[in-house]
Amino acid sequence: MSTTFFANPKKCRHCKTLFTPSLPMQVVCGIECAKAIAAKKREKVEKAEDRQKRDSLKSRAQWARETQSAANAYVRLRDDKDPCISCGRHHQGQWHAGHYLSRGAHPELALDERNIHKQCQPCNVHLSGNQIEYRKGLIARYGVDYVEWLEGPHEPKKYTIEEYKAIKTEYARKTKELRERETA
Repeated sequence: MSTTFFANPKKCRHCKTLFTPSLPMQVVCGIECAKAIAAKKREKVEKAEDRQKRDSLKSRAQWARETQSAANAYVRLRDDKDPCISCGRHHQGQWHAGHYLSRGAHPELALDERNIHKQCQPCNVHLSGNQIEYRKGLIARYGVDYVEWLEGPHEPKKYTIEEYKAIKTEYARKTKELRERETA
């Protein structure tokens, strides 16, 4: 005994036209649309495999740069409404994510958001970070204990690629949350 399937019209996932499905789980109107959907799925899988392959070929230094970039993007967004930490100005120029203690001299604090703040381009580039005023700005915002902790000794850190990936993902998540909060 054969059963006949009668269904309400559905919208095709590919071409968006209305059709009456002949099978219970049918989501496309015909073979051409099914081929197109399958091609899209294949393309998506291939892109993911390509991304995975590219990521596996990246060096530790490339991961470090990408992670620093993600941290800097987060800090610029986090401090968006604040003035320059060093000179206290709001201006129309370029904004940097300036490090109080330099990345070269203190690599263990390079990705620590407590060491990175929004800084105007003139203070960061032309005044080499404007450290004395940066310190005053940190004290005004957070207090002396905060600055003394930053200036104190820290455990040397050499991140692995997996740690860089995790930190980059965390900063990307925080950046996304801030953007969502701003639009809400």
